[in-house]
Amino acid sequence: MIKQAVIMAGGLGSRLKDKTKDMPKGFLEINGEAIVERSVKKLFAHGVEEVIIGTGHCSEWYEALAKKYAGIRLTKNENYAETGSMGTLECCAPLVKDSFFLLESDLIYDDIGLFALINDERKNILLASGKTKSGDEVYIEQTADGSLLKLSKNRDDIKNPAGELVGISKLTKETLTEMVRFAEKHHKDQAKMEYETAMAHVSANLGSKHKIAIKKINHYAWREIDDENHLESAIHTVYPLIIENESLRQVRREVLLNPGPATTTDSIKYAQVCADICPRETEFGDVMEWVSKELSLMVGEKGTIETVLFGGSGTAADEVMMSSCIPDDAKTLIVDNGAYGKRLAKIASVYKLDYTVFKSSEYLPIDVESLKKELSSGNYTHLAMVYHETTTGLLNPVPEIGRFCHERGITTIIDAVSAFAAIPIDMNKDCIDFMASTSNKNIQGMAGVALVFCRKDALEKTKNYPMRNFYLNLWDQYTYFNKTHQTRFTPPVQALYTLRQAIIELKNETISGRYERYTKCWNILVQAVDDLGLKMLVPREHQSHLITAIIEPESKNYSFDTLHDLAREESFTIYPGKLSDANTFRIANIGDIQPEEMERFVIFLKNYMKENSICS
Repeated sequence: MIKQAVIMAGGLGSRLKDKTKDMPKGFLEINGEAIVERSVKKLFAHGVEEVIIGTGHCSEWYEALAKKYAGIRLTKNENYAETGSMGTLECCAPLVKDSFFLLESDLIYDDIGLFALINDERKNILLASGKTKSGDEVYIEQTADGSLLKLSKNRDDIKNPAGELVGISKLTKETLTEMVRFAEKHHKDQAKMEYETAMAHVSANLGSKHKIAIKKINHYAWREIDDENHLESAIHTVYPLIIENESLRQVRREVLLNPGPATTTDSIKYAQVCADICPRETEFGDVMEWVSKELSLMVGEKGTIETVLFGGSGTAADEVMMSSCIPDDAKTLIVDNGAYGKRLAKIASVYKLDYTVFKSSEYLPIDVESLKKELSSGNYTHLAMVYHETTTGLLNPVPEIGRFCHERGITTIIDAVSAFAAIPIDMNKDCIDFMASTSNKNIQGMAGVALVFCRKDALEKTKNYPMRNFYLNLWDQYTYFNKTHQTRFTPPVQALYTLRQAIIELKNETISGRYERYTKCWNILVQAVDDLGLKMLVPREHQSHLITAIIEPESKNYSFDTLHDLAREESFTIYPGKLSDANTFRIANIGDIQPEEMERFVIFLKNYMKENSICS
């Protein structure tokens, strides 16, 4: 697992003349996208958490790029005009924490190269290709044991070329440190040292720990763009080959319009494809700790929230809260305005808790004043309710009710399974003590990880509560992980790797950006519903923009099963309603669904309704 990457982007790009006079060459576009942005996205897709970019010439372009991606960190080589690439790398070095990818900014490349380096057990390794005939080759000479000895653009300097340098390497922090030391010794006599010089010196002279292996892919598709000829070759020859190669590894696209598990990116799917690991290893404990901390930061200030991970679904997270967060002498009010509020009450009944159900409409907003009146009776110590009723798409006023509860000393237990990672939540400001979610809805990971978010002060109070459940006990799980860096029982390894990747992707999209995309898809759907004359169950002003319950048309020509099956043939999955007193079907626009895909779905929906004379 490589968590950081460094892109050296300080150079002038003078051989491209006017094209890079007022722009870094990393911003040359191919098919409407800057080559450096494409590289950044590939790095994030391969699990890199932070991309460090060493800038120089026209650095403001990179400042604009960094505003688009939270995972980009910039450092500027103020002396870029008087130094080579090693000078820029020296500026980046203090930010590097561990093993990292090192890349040049002017590359287009097939991302299989990143996959190959990640999965090579050698700690220091550079990527090489066969002959490119680019006219600007950097030839590699290797030692008898296959490690880097020398690099040169002069073919005559290399006895027996082992390949051509691509410009993508995987290096340790220790080897980078030695490269920097070498460069510092030569600031006077080699002020414009390139990073390749330092890399070759360290590999050839500093012993086995710093030897740099060579990973050669003979027919690798890549191009460094240094001049007009390279650019022409990149556009017309290499880029089409890269696109073809990468398309062969794409997973068949299914657009899940059901309310979870949600559609995922290919990078989420591929995050499962990794070397086997025993989850008791420190390395995997580090993954779980990072996941937990990053999730906590999404819902509260640093140090105020703990996220406890369990193997399980969103319902498992609900059961953790209901069985672990309510003492014997408590009285709980459970709000039931949908299937998931009912589920909370069912769990409470299984554990024989003392509770009362506050029943509300399944499709109209909660009567807040009536609920507040009930809570003010003095009968209740705890409130349990659902933030977003997945049954209908009805959004409940949790922040308002949460603050009302805290003013009266009432502990709040919230099912946010289909709200978290789409609706902005601050557990401290919203007065949420415990909150449940899952890895497979708005956060867009794979199913298998139950998430229980806890305000620290509320969590501490549970340590003396009765243990009603062994596997799902919150305090035991929390304290055991803090002591051992492990979960009590075998965690869902692959699901946690995908959750890590999902967090990387959410941090770059942002929760507000994700909700904006979801809303765009919802607007497209709602317009189609209006165009067809269909009706939505929940008044639109109370809808979440995440899930829409549509009342089924009263036509003998309509069949949900037929609609479902025809949709599946077009790679869309839709879901029936869950209400006992209303015939509906549900369309969810959570997950990695893009507006153009919702546009495609509504065309299908309109065609079905009109061709079968269901709607005019």
